[in-house]
Amino acid sequence: MQKVLITGTAGFIGFHLARHLLAAGHRVHGYDGMTPYYDVALKRQRHALLGGMSGFSATEAMLEDMATLERVAADFAPDAIIHLAAQAGVRYSLTHPRSYIETNFTGSFNVLEVAHQLGVRHLMMASTSSVYGANPEMPFRETDRTDHPLTVYAATKKAVEALSHSYAHLWGLPVTQFRFFTVYGAWGRPDLAYFKFARAILQGEPIDVYNHGELWRDFTAVEDLVEGVARLLPLAPPAPGARGAPVEGDSLSPVAPWRIVNIGNSDKVHLMDFIRTLEWLLGRKAVLNLMPMQQGDVPATWADCALLERLTGFRPQTDLATGLARFVDWYRDYTRA
Repeated sequence: MQKVLITGTAGFIGFHLARHLLAAGHRVHGYDGMTPYYDVALKRQRHALLGGMSGFSATEAMLEDMATLERVAADFAPDAIIHLAAQAGVRYSLTHPRSYIETNFTGSFNVLEVAHQLGVRHLMMASTSSVYGANPEMPFRETDRTDHPLTVYAATKKAVEALSHSYAHLWGLPVTQFRFFTVYGAWGRPDLAYFKFARAILQGEPIDVYNHGELWRDFTAVEDLVEGVARLLPLAPPAPGARGAPVEGDSLSPVAPWRIVNIGNSDKVHLMDFIRTLEWLLGRKAVLNLMPMQQGDVPATWADCALLERLTGFRPQTDLATGLARFVDWYRDYTRA
């Protein structure tokens, strides 16, 4: 059993991860600001479900509130911290860039400071496939260069990766940055495309399909993402002087206990195939509003997850129909409630 402080437990991924770790017997303290980026009632429902599980406690506060974060972390004394809380949404960053700087960068800096002060065994921080930006080489590998982010959201995530490396080097803080790819599933965010598609299809409303549907994404079931994170939790990156035989393709820093790991489905799916699968599961046809490419978007994402498999023995492999069926079943129940 470990004591794990998770930021963002009222969010989509944080909720699933906390539930997964609690079911495995860990103690979890959640830290979430309950921001109104989308319906706070959904966030409170997630926290209420977690509150019914043994070993869960939570604090509602912003990451920018350093005094509260320090107090909560010191009182809980976690073995590990998993930092998921962030201002999400690539498109929202086009119109509200300041919130990304304040939450994603300043908030993450505070988490790094707390992890350093407490000397936690492992700090895990959520990054994103968006950091690959204009990189045309696919599948994306952790050792690829990520020098050309295309949005403020991606730039803040890239900046935190760099800052966390500095902390790992200067103070020996073991850090794993995990990059995830287009996550979907039950209890998801209403602003995500698959959630909006399902709602619009069932209501007979048009869905916005960017780049006229010529997009490819590495769709990852949330259950696979949290399984990957959970398996990485005990694998804190070793210090430079304490390493055995190298792992093929490892992204370990040569000067710090720090690495990056992709967590994706290792496949790219055409957007129109995704829509057709959702239509089949919902039993209705979508009304398509074909639109040009959105500013800051990329035509494709595709993860190379060989490193995750070499480190943990696990590779996400939930096929799209199975993963979407789980979402549709939940969505029908949720909207009937």
